[in-house]
This record gives sequence, structure tokens and C-alpha cells, in this order.
Amino acid sequence: MSVDTVSLTGWGRTAPTTAVRFRPRGYEEAAAVVRGRGPRGVIARGLGRSPGDAAQNAGGSVLDLAGLARIGGVDAAAGVVRCEAGVSLERLLRVLLPLGWLPPVLPGTGKVTVGGAIASDLPGLDHRRAGSFARHVSALELLTADGEVRTVLPGTALFDATAGGLGLTGVILGATLRLRRVTTGLMSVSTERAGDLDDLLARFTAGGDRLPYASAWVDLMARGRAAGRGVLTRGEHATPDMRPAHAGRTRWSPRSGGAPGRSPFPGFPPLPGSLLGPAAAALCNEVRYRGAPRARTGELRPVPAFFHASDALPDVRALYGRGGLVRYRFTVGYGQEETLHRVVRRIAARRSPAVRAVLQRFGAADPGPLSFAAPGWSLELDLPAALPGLSRFLDGVDEEVAAAGGRVCLATDSRTRPETAAAMYPRLAEFRELRARLDPAGAFRSDLSRRLGP
Repeated sequence: MSVDTVSLTGWGRTAPTTAVRFRPRGYEEAAAVVRGRGPRGVIARGLGRSPGDAAQNAGGSVLDLAGLARIGGVDAAAGVVRCEAGVSLERLLRVLLPLGWLPPVLPGTGKVTVGGAIASDLPGLDHRRAGSFARHVSALELLTADGEVRTVLPGTALFDATAGGLGLTGVILGATLRLRRVTTGLMSVSTERAGDLDDLLARFTAGGDRLPYASAWVDLMARGRAAGRGVLTRGEHATPDMRPAHAGRTRWSPRSGGAPGRSPFPGFPPLPGSLLGPAAAALCNEVRYRGAPRARTGELRPVPAFFHASDALPDVRALYGRGGLVRYRFTVGYGQEETLHRVVRRIAARRSPAVRAVLQRFGAADPGPLSFAAPGWSLELDLPAALPGLSRFLDGVDEEVAAAGGRVCLATDSRTRPETAAAMYPRLAEFRELRARLDPAGAFRSDLSRRLGP
């Protein structure tokens, strides 16, 4: 096991803190770290893709699980895979797709570990049908504060608290996942432009769930009658009869990202390597919006190009300047569309350089007290952390979201106040009580847990 002292941040490169990093090669080494933890405790960390501070532990220990990345076995008949927590969804997709299976839920990046997907209870593009990631976990192996490894099953309080619990109930070491059957390695994709936010929401709902996967890019720089305009992308798994004859060689092509030299975001210009100002951001958004088709159906794309298009792009974090980026994600329920409108108008009026903004629809919530997704609309956007007055501005958005019964996503958070989080997550006290019983000495701690309180 390697050990070093490092400065860590989330993927957004904000709030760096120093910790002792352990890289175990097996379960016993991981358990030894938990048993020998110091007074500042320990937290698990995967590939570091959480934009906030959920996988940081200032002055304490961080358990880097990237080395625990074995795939124990795939039951291709039953559609089940057993793997360690450090396996990335990208690698799992490469292994499973040639066998005719997919991971149960795929978020917008494959550079997330299975352990991180469970600890964040990640939603995918088909949440209305499939729910979040933990809904498809048959069992997980959890290293608890006493240094023991427990098999935890769905339907138990510990399982529910671990799903979305951001590593604060223990270290997820492995899991058994139920998979999704597919008959080709292609997606049939429909794309359409919407002229404003009302139009975009109407297009989302008009198609129902006939095409189960759906998300939209939103132009948060557009103002006036065009505020909230966007591009809606929906998809379904292609069947063999949809596959053109020349696509035979790409049927199982998990590494393929699309046509050679083609951007996964048609019409989107190259991004500069420095902080993007409002005028440049507005121009980028205008080009992207105009470059999208007014309406197109039946386009065939490889599965990875549909789900993980952004992974094929260069690292855009330099775009946000030295201060890094703040990823802000919230959800409000159906019937609270006016809150969504107000937030979009507030961001547009402020002229914050928002290039990335993703809108989704969520279905039924998972049972975890800290699981993020709930029935309604979710908007996720990135902003430069160095923007003057950003924290105060987002505090105001927090209050508006909380007043509408919505919540921010803790897995991406780096700044929400304790009282606001408590208002957004009414079962937070229940989570804390279970954690206090299971881990009375506070073995598992993170910068996020200290920020939001005991």
C-alpha cells in the first residue's frame, strides 16, 4: 500500500485541502487504514470527479480506491456483474457492451467509479424509468467504522443511508449490479431546438417516455423572449432492424466516439484556454444553438458517444480560470416550473458566463435520506468560481429552490450553508442519527460533512 501527503480538490479545483492519501491493494489494507485512522477520520475517494468537497478530508486520511478495480465476474445469462468499487463506469461499459449488456444507469460521464456512483446515488438520463444507480444494486460490501466488512442488502436502513450518503456510513468496497440488456451497440437519437424555456419544457413532456433517455442543453446567456431556449436530445436503444448495413462493424464498438474528427457537440466552437467572459460565452452559445438541427430523428450513434460525449472533449477546466469552477445542480418538483423560470432569468440577467447547462426530468425518488433525485426538473450548470459575488448570488438561488421544496445536489456541492441543506433534506436528522449509532467516534468524515455540521 502506498502512502503520501497530498493537496486535493474536487474536479472543480476549488477549496484545496491537504490529507494523507492511502492507496490500498485489497480489502485488508483498506480495513487497516480505517482501524488506524487519526482524530480527523477518513473518507473514501475514487477518480476525483466530484466537483465539490465530498471526497476531501482536510488534515485527515483519504482512502484512494482506484486500485480496487477488479471485475469479479459477469453472469451473462442472468445479467449480473460483481465488481470492486474502484471500477469505472467507462471500463464497465467496455467490458459489458460486447456481451449485450449495459451498466444499469449511465450518467453524463464514464469517469466515475461504481463506489462513487452508489455513494452519490447518481441519476442517469432515463431516471423516470430506471431511477438512480443504487436502485439496481443487489448487494454491496461496506467497510464500517469497526474495520469489519459487511454485506448490505437493499431494503435495510444502512443500505438506504449508504446510497447517496457520500461515504459517511463507510467505505464501499464492492457491489453486485443488475444489468440492462441491449441488442446493438447503437442508439437511435432525436434532436430538436426549442425557442424558449416554455417551449423546451413542453417538448420534454410532449413525447412522454417513448424515448426513455432525454436531456437538454439550455442557453443561459439568452435573454428576453429567448430566455431558456435550448436543444433537446432524446434517445432509445437501437434494434438490429434499425442498423444500416454499413454499420455492421460498429455494432459492438464501445471505444468509438463518433465520426472521426467530428465534435460530439455539432456547431460548438473550440474553447479558449482562459476565463470565458460574458460576450464570448454568449457567442459560443449562439453558435451552438444555431448549429443544432431544428428537428432530426433516427440518427444512429454509438452508445459511448451518446452517453459520454463530453469525455471525448479536451479538459475544459482551464476555461474557468485559476479559481476553478462551481457546479450548481438543483431540482424542483413538477408544478414548480415558475421557480425554474425565475432561476433561469436570474442567471441570464446576471450575464454569468454559463456555457454548460443541462436540464433533465426526474421520476420517483429513491429511498435514501440523502438521495438527490426527486420527481421534477433538474438543472445543472458550471460557473467560474472567481465570479464576483457568486456565493451570495447562489445563496439567493438556494433560498428560492428551498422555498419551492427543491434541493441542491450534495454530491456536486462545495458551498451550501448547513441551515439550507437541512431545509432541503428533511430526513437529514434521520441520517445523522443512524450515522451516530453506527459510527459514534466519527471515523468517516469529509470537508463536506464538517461544513454541513455533525
